[in-house]
Amino acid sequence: MARNSEKFATGTLAKDGVLNKTLARIKNAAKIRYIMSPDWKVSMKFCKSLFAVSALIFLAGCSTNPATGKTQFAGLMSLSQETKIGAGEHEKISQEYGFYDDARVQAYVNAIGQKVTAQTERPGVAYQFFVLDSPIVNAFALPGGYIYVSRGLLALANSDAELAAVLSHETGHITARHSAERYSHGVVTTLGAAIISAAIDSSGVTQALGVGSNLYLSSYSRTQEDEADSLGLRYMTRGGYDPAGMASFLASLQRESTLDGKKDTVSFFSTHPATGERVSKTQMEAQGYAKGGAVNRDQYLETINGLIYGDSIDQGLVRGQNFYHPAMGFTFGVPAGFKITNMPQQVVATSPSGAVIIFDMESGSGSPANYISQSWLNGKSDVRPQDITVNGMPGATAQFDGTINNQPVTVQLVAISWKGKMARFQVAIPKNANAQVIDDMKRATYSFRSLSAEERANLKPQRVQIVTAGAGDTIASLSARQPFGAENEQRFRILNALTGALQVQPGQKYKIVTE
Repeated sequence: MARNSEKFATGTLAKDGVLNKTLARIKNAAKIRYIMSPDWKVSMKFCKSLFAVSALIFLAGCSTNPATGKTQFAGLMSLSQETKIGAGEHEKISQEYGFYDDARVQAYVNAIGQKVTAQTERPGVAYQFFVLDSPIVNAFALPGGYIYVSRGLLALANSDAELAAVLSHETGHITARHSAERYSHGVVTTLGAAIISAAIDSSGVTQALGVGSNLYLSSYSRTQEDEADSLGLRYMTRGGYDPAGMASFLASLQRESTLDGKKDTVSFFSTHPATGERVSKTQMEAQGYAKGGAVNRDQYLETINGLIYGDSIDQGLVRGQNFYHPAMGFTFGVPAGFKITNMPQQVVATSPSGAVIIFDMESGSGSPANYISQSWLNGKSDVRPQDITVNGMPGATAQFDGTINNQPVTVQLVAISWKGKMARFQVAIPKNANAQVIDDMKRATYSFRSLSAEERANLKPQRVQIVTAGAGDTIASLSARQPFGAENEQRFRILNALTGALQVQPGQKYKIVTE
């Protein structure tokens, strides 16, 4: 949960939120049936208009891409527009994630990035590289030359060559103009919807194109991924790096994605699927390049020694069944058996029974009861909040029936007045929950409190530590120094790309995570 995060969409649990949104989608979709009008002459007239206009735009927007050598439809986003859009979205990325506060690491990533972009087919692009303060393994590119990697990705990589592979891949998306290609196709789709809308006199069919996050957080097509891989191999070898680094990183990415349910988050795996077929294809393609490029494993490991692993102080820390936010100064706990997931705008705790706790914070003044009824529920509910006190702080709670994944639940809302904000809990309790579960959920919301100065000073993030294996060291002995319990060995193997029967070797450097 980011330090300044204040708001998130409450439609997930708020009364009738999901139902209303679903009904709205059905209503809008129903309008499309009128396209098949009995007046086929009118329909044909507008279909011809759509085809003619689309054909003119397509011809005007086609060009041969110098990187891929292929004709592509990307001309509806000009090169100057790419720069403008990239700069605008860069500001949003900065605000949402923030950059990792380590000038040495930032400079190291930039140096590798400049090497792999020194000889691209788009020399006029000013390539810039940034390390995001995010634990999620992620990398993406914006139009105009903005390329981002997370510190979570840096923790997973094991060499300069692997980092160069990621930066080169993202460079490939830029030189191939994949964002411009997706945008241009989207404009034609939107134009088509507008013409159809005019034909049936219904503005409900027209849907505006979302330029922003769709350009870098939506999954690329398989063809675009293949192109970026191929171009990435080209650029990393031109930069002097071993092309085998691409396949080795993709293999590590596959293994890492199985941990912590990370397929459910926006990550490098979800936006750049690392299938086994893709790994094999990259391995085969790399054989066409000269061997002997730089790997620089030890140098890379020394650079990331001390890198923050997982959440940072500004994002809040999960420790066992408790969530702590030292920067903001609060904590709360969840019942045993719940899994806590710290997200940029909220904290979510889930249990195998289907119970859910969602916490976030929003600006709010006045009484918590009035906040629930007027601001949270928008004055549209007949639910009457009840005043409560939570560790000396004024609060309020309200309860009503709802659904999650089509299962009936009791929804409990709790708002607590805290330092000019409203600390908010949304709790979903399955209808068949026993009295103990209900009591545990109640105690979780009542556990919210301020941290003492001593507690805030003692809370530290986890960090990557580089160690050299001794003569008697094993995977078991090194991984036992980590704080992950039953997952110690699995995480150690993934972090250090130790697959199959591979074991630690005396004198070699390895990554462990320490508190």
